[in-house]
Amino acid sequence: MIDEALPFIGGSWRKTSSRQMVPSTNPATGDVLGSYVLGTPEDIDDAVSAAAPAQLAWARVSAFERAAACERVASTIVARRDELALLLSLDQGKPLQAEAYAEVDELVVYFSMAAADATRTGGSMPPSTSATRRILSYRVPVGTVGVITPWNWPYTMAAELLAPALAVGNAVVWVPAPTTALCSSLLAGIIGDELPPGVFSFVPGAGPVVGAALCRHPKVAAIGFIGSIASGAEVARNAAGKRQILELGGNGPMVILDDADLEVAVKASTEAAFLCAGQSCTAGELFLVHEAVHDEYLDLLLSVTASSVRLGDPLAPTTTMGPLNNPAVADKVASHVAEAKATGASVVMGGSRASGFATDLFYEPTVLDGVRPGMAIVDQETFGPVVPVLKIASETEALELLNKSPYGLTAAVFTRDLARGLAFAEGAEVGWVNINASTNLWESHLAFGGRAGSASGIGRVGGTSTQEAFTEAKTVTFTMEKP
Repeated sequence: MIDEALPFIGGSWRKTSSRQMVPSTNPATGDVLGSYVLGTPEDIDDAVSAAAPAQLAWARVSAFERAAACERVASTIVARRDELALLLSLDQGKPLQAEAYAEVDELVVYFSMAAADATRTGGSMPPSTSATRRILSYRVPVGTVGVITPWNWPYTMAAELLAPALAVGNAVVWVPAPTTALCSSLLAGIIGDELPPGVFSFVPGAGPVVGAALCRHPKVAAIGFIGSIASGAEVARNAAGKRQILELGGNGPMVILDDADLEVAVKASTEAAFLCAGQSCTAGELFLVHEAVHDEYLDLLLSVTASSVRLGDPLAPTTTMGPLNNPAVADKVASHVAEAKATGASVVMGGSRASGFATDLFYEPTVLDGVRPGMAIVDQETFGPVVPVLKIASETEALELLNKSPYGLTAAVFTRDLARGLAFAEGAEVGWVNINASTNLWESHLAFGGRAGSASGIGRVGGTSTQEAFTEAKTVTFTMEKP
């Protein structure tokens, strides 16, 4: 089991006695798991400097050779599945059996998908105004890509950027979230072992230091960032003029209309609110429930939550929800719930930090009724295991509330009438709408991202979207002799 997260630059791990190390703690127990290096701007410069010549050689390798390297990464992930899942659970806090293994398995999908997509990258031969001129148009890698990723899904959020960027011939420098630097370091070693030195580098550290240096570096051509809206705004400023993918926050409105199948809606509601303890940009964080079914929905929700959500030790096989990852997010959840209670919302389940655990990062599965616009828990991204219920009188009201939000990432609507659901989806100003499914439902081969003009980011991840963002069109013309 890895216990140090060090910079990986130029094909090797860098360690000196003068490095400043920060403890990595298990959010479930408070125990120290290991430590990570506080990387420096000099580390970023070294990584980018190593990337430049390596990327030129990597881009000249055939797409099939690059695909084979990605497939080797995928095979190693399969072989080390248990190790990756265990360290993820210890470092991040998500339940081993209920969630950690699934995240590792999705890693395999991302690298295998990137391998396949890279071998299918095509071009075109558009016509010319000249009868003897021929034109070739094809895509080439942008160069060195900086990737900055969050702690909630430390493997898959990284892979959806790393894998396609590498597969199409870029070099990558990865800065992970500090609180999951250990498990990220394990993945970094697996990737680095299968690639030529310099093509892939890994620099742990504080985002405002190493992340900012990566964004500002003049030899970095593109930035892929997944994280909070506030951090995304800083990334955008620091990376001005570069290609950018910014996948930011949301509050996933779940709309339950008067003709909804309530069993389906409630099952989806628990998936939306409690997966990863609610710490997902796609999490359901606002539940707009029609007044005609409000009481029945609430009763069923309480029953299903009580019987299906098991807060506990992430390593216990029966646990379905673990602790929050860090004190900042736990304090934010507690603050939002306290403010909602103080301003008129009713706590019908949970509502507090859970007792009897080694840390205060465990938060009870919580259901609030009577929330209203103006409360932080309605207007902002809470990022915790909370179901805030707001009663609505019509789907028109639901759409108005949804579209007033600064977020434009995901939404879900529940109705037995497909035409009604499709009409609602058309009117919802978000990038992704699920009909009769949780906002947490997504498929890795599909384009995912926030609505243009919203606070939820720019660009798309998923499928070939990332590959397209990290390549650019190149045009070559030549003249043929007349036959």
